[in-house]
Amino acid sequence: MDKFRITMPSPQSYIRSLGPISAAIFDDRGIIIDCNRQFTALFNGNFEIGKTPLSELLPDENNLETLRLRWENSQETGENVIVKANTGPAAPSEIRCSLCSAEHGERKMHILVLHDKGVAGELSLLQQFSGTFIKDVNLGVLLVDNEFRLVDVSELACSILGIDRQQSINRPMEDIFQSVPKEHQLVQRTLLDGVLVRNHGVSWTNNRERYELLMDSNLLRDEAGNVVGAYVIFKDVTNLRSLEQQVQRSDRLAMIGQIAAGTAHEIRNPLTSIKGFLQVLNRTFYQTGMEREQGYTDLMLGEIDRINELVNEFLLLSKPKNVTYDKIDMSSVIRDILPIINNQAVLHNVTIQYQSVYQIPKIVADRELLKQVFINLCKNGIEAMVQGGTLTIIERVEYRERKVHVEVHDAGPGIPAFLIDKIFDPFFTTKDSGTGLGLSVCQRIIHDIGGSIRVSSKGYGTTFTVSMPFSPS
Repeated sequence: MDKFRITMPSPQSYIRSLGPISAAIFDDRGIIIDCNRQFTALFNGNFEIGKTPLSELLPDENNLETLRLRWENSQETGENVIVKANTGPAAPSEIRCSLCSAEHGERKMHILVLHDKGVAGELSLLQQFSGTFIKDVNLGVLLVDNEFRLVDVSELACSILGIDRQQSINRPMEDIFQSVPKEHQLVQRTLLDGVLVRNHGVSWTNNRERYELLMDSNLLRDEAGNVVGAYVIFKDVTNLRSLEQQVQRSDRLAMIGQIAAGTAHEIRNPLTSIKGFLQVLNRTFYQTGMEREQGYTDLMLGEIDRINELVNEFLLLSKPKNVTYDKIDMSSVIRDILPIINNQAVLHNVTIQYQSVYQIPKIVADRELLKQVFINLCKNGIEAMVQGGTLTIIERVEYRERKVHVEVHDAGPGIPAFLIDKIFDPFFTTKDSGTGLGLSVCQRIIHDIGGSIRVSSKGYGTTFTVSMPFSPS
């Protein structure tokens, strides 16, 4: 094998393993076909994959063959190969380089590696900062040029936005997000006109996952003050926003619970008396054949029962009393409530589909309170499917996060985006006869266990995900 030729599983993975060193892959014609982030940063993205020849980046090098001969001679003499690179509007930078051939299958390529020298040492530090910054796991970063093409993007941004980095680099932003209506795209072309944002909160939905993002943007200018591109930086603050909302709801629930606990006794006493006398009247009307009057009392007794149920829900908003925490099997809780859910489903022409996990890890919780949570969630899902359908209950285990997840998914019309943030608020309901306390109670129970409950809805169907931590056995 030629000593200047290497064989590897993937030249692309090789150049991305070089850390802060800039590297690119060229074909036999001298056209750049791939590069790492450091190479993109070194040339400020002023090239196009699949089109730009070597001579545009290294103006003194006519072709790859000449550069290859210089590199081979340097191995005999021990001298460095110095090239001039068009790294910016100033004079070309002098940079030390090396070159080798690569084979991937039957395809032959050439790998150009640029090592910093002299004044380029300062650029090396910037490159290292740039490479580290864009890989920061806590930040989403997008870099666009003055033609609104994506020059680079961080891994976190790819994950949250649902894009593939290799397929997106050097493509127009409109093409990358063509499935999203223009007015809802995360990055607008007006960014290049100076329409910048600071600490701008936006929501983004990727499949069933909803993210809350805090976004900043700014322009990039050359030494002459001309706009050469722009960047967008965002941070995922979903957990923080969720925590703030939970605290606000908890405060409201605590206040309502205190009011309910103080007034429930005063409400129930007169209700008990009224109900007792109505039952006496109801029996008397029945015995004397006064059917119309008996119907009135039946109606009043039913309304009193509704008031009692509302008072009971109020009391559940305060911290539950006599809670018994124990290690329980989540699958057994779901199986216990299935007969109740099935009876409700039959009345609404709904089919129940349950996917369990074998030997699911045990969690610490109150069994009866968990039953109440899942009965409520399943009941809501069944009632949402007015035309019938399938209610799906899915168990999942995330061993890395040490969490058990239970998803309750209905095939109803979904929840509008402008309402989805309100559904856990006390007294908020979309039902004609609902109290708006069911989901608030469910959230309080799950939070007391140390878990979380999330909702997602995207045009069709709604999914509630209950997540609870488990400890190693």
